[in-house]
Amino acid sequence: MKKPVIFITRKIPEAVLDPYRKSFELLMWDEEETPVPRDVLLQEAKGADGVLCLLTEKIDREFFDTAGSLKVVANMAVGFDNIDTEAAKEKGVVVTNTPDVLTETTADLAFALLMAAARRIVEASDYIREGKWEHWSPYMLAGSDVHGKTIGIVGMGRIGEAVARRAKGFGMSIIYHNRSRKVDAEKELDAKYKDFNSLLEEADFVVCLTPLTNETRNMFSEDTFKRMKDSAVFVNVSRGGTVDEEALYHAVEREEIAAAGLDVFQNEPICADHPLVQLKNVVCLPHIGSSSTETRTKMLELCLDNLKAVFNDEPPITPV
Repeated sequence: MKKPVIFITRKIPEAVLDPYRKSFELLMWDEEETPVPRDVLLQEAKGADGVLCLLTEKIDREFFDTAGSLKVVANMAVGFDNIDTEAAKEKGVVVTNTPDVLTETTADLAFALLMAAARRIVEASDYIREGKWEHWSPYMLAGSDVHGKTIGIVGMGRIGEAVARRAKGFGMSIIYHNRSRKVDAEKELDAKYKDFNSLLEEADFVVCLTPLTNETRNMFSEDTFKRMKDSAVFVNVSRGGTVDEEALYHAVEREEIAAAGLDVFQNEPICADHPLVQLKNVVCLPHIGSSSTETRTKMLELCLDNLKAVFNDEPPITPV
């Protein structure tokens, strides 16, 4: 019996693939750092029964129209805003993602960004690298305490709750805004629900963890930042599209907020001349929220297990 053809849009380790070669004919773009070109993606889609893709791939209506025999797309991410799910549904293509396995790792990164921005960690490291440490003074590179402050989490999903658990360990007061109340989280974490504007006004740290939807696009705007404390730190580990980056730039530059920590941007990748990179009190990372060796391996295995389930006529493990 002919094995299903799976196209993988980025080079991944053979050790991860080897257990699945008995089940699939695996084809792969042979670059680890460079995204598959659009024309190659569409060409490979024509003969693929399944695709394992990254957020860098635009899996749109044109893609689904091209992929005549496609049954399943496994997206190596929790978010799936790179995929036209309506077109997939019309074509009868299953779409899966990778929730749960990256929750704790992404929460670690979110809290690391929060602390780095608050305590000026990157700026302090650069201070030494640039040969500027020639003396000590009472307020040299003084940042903001984290312990005992109020954290405002926008998007209290799995990752939001994981960030809240870390905040609780720092003795922080936890407030949150979400599409719906999370009563269990309120009881477990002593978290308090707030409307969006109240959260902005009360929080010392505002952490964006909401999915990107039509409702959340540019939800952090000029007005949003003006509502925050001038000592507030803004952290985004969700999607860049939730933030008006020009408004954020001006808010930091004009000291309407104190600092920001960003792992995601509107258009990725960004370059060294991006305006937000030029601000010393903004910490910018290259979308590495889930990037630990252990978690990235689990994400790939979940993608492959989802593909295997579909071709075994079983329900996908994590369908979108």
